[in-house]
Amino acid sequence: MRAYVFTDASLSKHAGQFVWLEIDTENARNTTARKQLKISALPTFFVLDPVTERVAIRWVGGATLPQLHTLLESGGAAVAGGKSGLDAQLALADSLYGEEDNAGAARIYEAALGGAPADWPQRARVLDALLFSLSQSDQPEKVVVLATAESPRAGRTTSGYSIATSGLGSALELPKENPARTPAIAHFEPLLVSMVRDPSITLSADDRSGGYIELLDARGDAGDAEGKKKIAEEWATFLEGEAAKAKTPEQRAVFDPHRLSAYLELNQPERALPMLQASEKDFPDDYNPPQRLAIALHALKRYDEALAASDRAMKNAYGPRKLRLYSTRTDVYLGRGDSTSARSTVDEAIRFAEALPEGQRSEGTIAGLKKRRTALGGEGATPH
Repeated sequence: MRAYVFTDASLSKHAGQFVWLEIDTENARNTTARKQLKISALPTFFVLDPVTERVAIRWVGGATLPQLHTLLESGGAAVAGGKSGLDAQLALADSLYGEEDNAGAARIYEAALGGAPADWPQRARVLDALLFSLSQSDQPEKVVVLATAESPRAGRTTSGYSIATSGLGSALELPKENPARTPAIAHFEPLLVSMVRDPSITLSADDRSGGYIELLDARGDAGDAEGKKKIAEEWATFLEGEAAKAKTPEQRAVFDPHRLSAYLELNQPERALPMLQASEKDFPDDYNPPQRLAIALHALKRYDEALAASDRAMKNAYGPRKLRLYSTRTDVYLGRGDSTSARSTVDEAIRFAEALPEGQRSEGTIAGLKKRRTALGGEGATPH
């Protein structure tokens, strides 16, 4: 978003309407804001009422430029208030969604959609929020039903793509014995294949990449190793093409994490090394490039180089995400056959996790670390 969407000159028309704020959720100074806003996924965008500080509108995930314009315009209208009827219903749903009451928001969004005209300008945004709310409140069957009903109406559009992606993802979450599972996958998978390859659909590169990830899951679920490999190759080729079009190092580095995932999927981690080395050179204070380099080098069994890269990453890392670095270091030590250092690394990770402030500290994460430490055994193993 920062490298591609926020740089567009058309956003200048909103400049005087909003006070723009970016929050580093990893910084301990921002734990109060993170807790107040209930930020559970990144990126998340909010429009806040400056008087009440309530969340007027929340948007989870990346957005295209048209979607961002709609979000800002809808947010401004939500803050202005004075609504009745359908607009008041939408404002209530948006408020619940902003508070991460996903089940409550889903009920109101669903009611609003049921009473809205077919050409309602908010339809695409509300559908996106409703699908996400249902997914986050563990209602995959409802997602499949809604996506199946709305997909023909949305057609081959940005909204239609989002619906197909949500429909396939939720179909894969259904229990194997659910009779709706197989026909839903059979419907949404070929639809998403055709849409992910369709350049006429306005999509962010991140959203198109997300479609490939769902397709990988579908081929994996089908036990189709060859088909999964073909999707991974197509995914990698797409990402490389997008990175080649980048006009700045920041734009190129946007694709690093997904490219690494694609190369690991193909069992070709060596393809990630040049891009990650370039990103580390361009962004020496960012822990992400050396951390990703450590993952690639670990996959190549170049353990000493992986630890050196991890050392560089650890110097710049902070906040809850640092725990991912500890996990990678543990894996590297285990790959090298150094179980003593692996145990010490997990012990250090537990101490770090327990010292995080409220709002960043996760008891579930700490429990998971302690379980891993116990599994590693040895002196000082943390009991259950």
